[in-house]
Amino acid sequence: MIQFERFSLENGLKVIFHKDTTTPLAVVNTLYDVGARDEDPEKTGFAHLFEHLMFGGSVNIPDFDAPLQHAGGESNAFTSNDITNYYDVLPAQNIETALWLESDRMLSLGFTPKSLETQRSVVIEEFKQRYLNQPYGDVWLKLRPLAYHTHPYQWATIGKEISHIEDAKMEDVKAFFHKFYNPSNAILCIAGNFELDEVKRLVEKWYGDIPSKMKPARILTAELPQTEFREQIIERNVPSDAFYYAFKMSERKSAEYYITDMLSDALGRDKSSRLYTSIQKEQKLVTEIGAYITGSLDNGLLVISGKLSPDVTFEEVDTAIWKVLSEIQTEKISTKELDRLKNKIKTAKAFQEQGLLNRAMNLAYFELLGDADGVNQEAILYEQIQPEHILANAQDILQKTNCSLLKVKAIQS
Repeated sequence: MIQFERFSLENGLKVIFHKDTTTPLAVVNTLYDVGARDEDPEKTGFAHLFEHLMFGGSVNIPDFDAPLQHAGGESNAFTSNDITNYYDVLPAQNIETALWLESDRMLSLGFTPKSLETQRSVVIEEFKQRYLNQPYGDVWLKLRPLAYHTHPYQWATIGKEISHIEDAKMEDVKAFFHKFYNPSNAILCIAGNFELDEVKRLVEKWYGDIPSKMKPARILTAELPQTEFREQIIERNVPSDAFYYAFKMSERKSAEYYITDMLSDALGRDKSSRLYTSIQKEQKLVTEIGAYITGSLDNGLLVISGKLSPDVTFEEVDTAIWKVLSEIQTEKISTKELDRLKNKIKTAKAFQEQGLLNRAMNLAYFELLGDADGVNQEAILYEQIQPEHILANAQDILQKTNCSLLKVKAIQS
């Protein structure tokens, strides 16, 4: 059980405090309720560009990293289609350094042409290195628009194309910041060995005078139910043929989410899973195979991916995969298999909660979902899952008409 306290400032900033008396460290985690799904379809990649720009310095502090490193700390961030998350880890006695830095860049990011050009170059280089010049790098640039036709999940966090970042104007960047980077659109989580009154005083001191703004309304185009099988084949210079089956699933807040998560584990979490046992270990049709969910806030995807063994055809693997999917749709999994899945989830969760940073990030994320205490309720939701729940979920989701299949064919030399 992760204990926490919650309070808010008058400007709309939500604050979660998690006390841990066992550590000399402190975590300052700031979650902004903005991701790639909030971008203009003609100006994508901005949320990710901002992750970089936020380290370019604020009006009052030209170098973000130097003061933090001087205080013995480190920082980083990540962007998803749903959120942007910044975190600082440092000795507890120096926590005000992190609060000073984070509050100042929330108040007044330094919009200098030099910073924009520097970070633009970094992002463009990342786009080329990770997505265009790496084997299988552009898979999600192709799979997303295949699976999503109307919802903004149809583009990756890096953006649709490099030109959107190349063409980003200073006024576009400023507008994005002023819309999404403000107290009412943020959740601050502080973790460490402090007292609540002290945390309240420090947060009020550093964040209290930041002007409040209206939380931006989110009106996204919903994805219509998929009614037909979709398939795309691309040829690439890759070591071996690969496949990606994507099935639509429920949103993050739904109880179905947890059932689908467990279904994906049963199918392809590890070497005891059904897909691995049947298709890789026994039939040797693939050199690797797995199943996972995207974890999206809106309707996400259950993905089955893998790489073909030499001289094996896509048709052979396709037949074998649908046979495994048919079995989990027609016969309830055993209590023994279900218990094994639940135990693995418990172990992973317990391991994750050992880290102070993970606890802080999870508390902020569940507060975004509606209640930080959700981090403590997850285990109960998984424990309540029964074989008939997985059977019904498999029958609902693992339909061919709900599937988008991307095949990556290796170019023959």
